[in-house]
Amino acid sequence: MQFISLISLWLIPFMIGFILLYGTFKKVPTYETFVEGGKEGIKIAISIIPFLVGMLVAISIFRASGALDFLVELLRPAMQAIGVPAEIVPLALIRPISGTAALGMTTDMIATYGPDSFMGRLASILQGSTDTTLYVLTVYFGAVGIKKMGDALKVGLLADVVGIAVSILVVTFFFGL
Repeated sequence: MQFISLISLWLIPFMIGFILLYGTFKKVPTYETFVEGGKEGIKIAISIIPFLVGMLVAISIFRASGALDFLVELLRPAMQAIGVPAEIVPLALIRPISGTAALGMTTDMIATYGPDSFMGRLASILQGSTDTTLYVLTVYFGAVGIKKMGDALKVGLLADVVGIAVSILVVTFFFGL
């Protein structure tokens, strides 16, 4: 365990030093290249802000309007029929939209049900098995100017659905209901 801690402590400084030495060896102006990269990073960060604000406002409206609660109650009978707790629906719906909101929901579920409960385990595994598809498409595709994202959206949402289904199956199989 101490060996891993030592490696993790020195890995990033070693990589940075190696890159600088390799760049110098190849006669690349390393400092100037670093400064140009920093300038480009700031431009990208500024171009992402409108997309990020729009996504956060949409999430806030969806939750505050009660639409999320309505949808959960609408799906509750179907979820109970297949043996899945309806309390997982908000996390499954929010996770493709916002990682931060999903993490907050996961934290609340773990605090409410406990980390070793079915719901705590399901929330944790679902959190790790899905991605923030809509967030990624909106922010990153928008920042680089990609307009046609239909296929990426379909594949990303399909991967999220598969991740949700497999999370439920894995937790049910290994930990029972």
